Amino acid sequence: MQAIDQSTQATINQWLSGNYDENTKAEIQALVNKDATTELTDAFYRSLEFGTGGLRGVMGAGSNRINKYTIGTATQGLANYLNNKYPNEKIKVAIAHDSRNNSDYFAKITADVFSANGIHVYFFSALRPTPELSFAVRHFGCKSGVMLTASHNPKEYNGYKAYGADGGQFTSPDDKLVIDEVNKIKSIDEVKFDRVDSNIELISEDVDKLYLDGIAALSISPEAIKRQHDLKIVYSPIHGTGITLVPKALAQFGFTNVTLVEEQSTPDGNFPTVVYPNPEEKEALTLAMNKAKEIDADLVLATDPDADRVGIAVKDNDGEWVLLNGNQTGSLLINYLLSAWQDSGKLDGNQFIVKTIVTSNLIEEIAKKKNVTYYNTLTGFKYIGQLMTELEGKKYFIGGGEESYGYLIGDLVRDKDAVVSAAFISEMTAYYKDKGASLYNALLDMYVEYGLYKEDLVSLTKKGKSGAEEIKAMMVKFRENPPATLGGSKVSVLKDYELSQETDLATGKVTKLDYPTSDVLQFITEDGSIVSARPSGTEPKIKFYCSVNAPLADRKDFDSVNAQLGEKIKAVMADLQA
Repeated sequence: MQAIDQSTQATINQWLSGNYDENTKAEIQALVNKDATTELTDAFYRSLEFGTGGLRGVMGAGSNRINKYTIGTATQGLANYLNNKYPNEKIKVAIAHDSRNNSDYFAKITADVFSANGIHVYFFSALRPTPELSFAVRHFGCKSGVMLTASHNPKEYNGYKAYGADGGQFTSPDDKLVIDEVNKIKSIDEVKFDRVDSNIELISEDVDKLYLDGIAALSISPEAIKRQHDLKIVYSPIHGTGITLVPKALAQFGFTNVTLVEEQSTPDGNFPTVVYPNPEEKEALTLAMNKAKEIDADLVLATDPDADRVGIAVKDNDGEWVLLNGNQTGSLLINYLLSAWQDSGKLDGNQFIVKTIVTSNLIEEIAKKKNVTYYNTLTGFKYIGQLMTELEGKKYFIGGGEESYGYLIGDLVRDKDAVVSAAFISEMTAYYKDKGASLYNALLDMYVEYGLYKEDLVSLTKKGKSGAEEIKAMMVKFRENPPATLGGSKVSVLKDYELSQETDLATGKVTKLDYPTSDVLQFITEDGSIVSARPSGTEPKIKFYCSVNAPLADRKDFDSVNAQLGEKIKAVMADLQA
């Protein structure tokens, strides 16, 4: 046990002697008896950080784990923040959970603690998608909301997403105020776990109907859907919450030929058919694509466990099924939405779209050509939600998204929404099919019009305490010694979002960046390539987002130009890691 430092050992002792249940103590004591220093250190070397998006971590006993006590502490801190911010008001919150193991249990703990603090809880009694939680916060006039989910993380994880009164995740300054309140709690004895039943109200299915009706009212090509209602759609909820609403949303839009991937249709926190329940992973869509081949489908849709992100697959011109990445789907959606709005004469200069700084600049080019206002935000959908709230009543939000498969159409919610996105991706497919084109050819035509943009994401995983230090050192190195060239092109601009400054490397001129501070660096080359380096806020990873582009003269040139850009990305990444 000598390898455990004094501070970590003190926390272990506190859990063994404190007001924790006997099962938790037994789990810890078993590790002590085994002399499992690595596991004990990782479980206790810090308190699981309540970050700007909430909590996410591995389930188990310990201060750095997701369990009854870390969930309870987070909720007590959030309750203290709410009671401080809204004195003498009847405070309401909404709570939902996904299909993960223990999500329902953690949701109950969250409700117990809020209720014990005199807060009225609207509680989804069965699993529901994250975006519906955002909708419920807005619908019920809540001051906050909590979603129990770890999104697409492996099955060992769970988490806690905290929302503000606008239905979006907390942003500055409230995010820090909540964190401060959570950090002030020094003992589990400060957490009120005793449920007050009269403060808890179950949410009925009426809210599902309101939400789905709201989504259906956004449809902009109902005639195309009528003509293409039997479009063959294959859908997988990957054992998650999407099964509750996505098929209903598709039916309400008018689609009559939806095939479910039965093996993945039952909610299951063990995610038995996949390694990762992540629609970004090809393996997670294997069963859906097999089904699509079997029935000769037009479109494959798959949503992650909390149904805020969606992955798609389409048939290419050789009849092969290909996965589209988040930048491709996001660009297609924005191009479709703006084209359909333009066709119907509804674009009047009062609309806007939003993307994040690491999402394809192709979206920006589409907006410029359509003369629609566009905004870039920091990575994280909460910043898109924040901007929507700021512009509410002034400009109309058509749509937006981020490269990590999260999109939103319309202003019903303030978070990425796979339910509305699945409906609109299907509508978009019907719209192009109605014009005699496949979604794949719509993608190629978009590239011919705007240029072929190719993006890639390289993630380096660095686990534990040493990994966090290694990631920090990498960012320091990039700041102090930025690369001179990437992929054979000179780096001309360095954007440092932590220092809020943009530097022209040729002249040394520095200008201010008008964003909240964030640990992100962007290198922009003379030929328009962009690389963004960003430590993940939710996983032990550092992420490199790379974007390159070139003109595409004709559909038939796609494979060769795409291959050239692929080689360019390899060269860029090799230079970056040299």
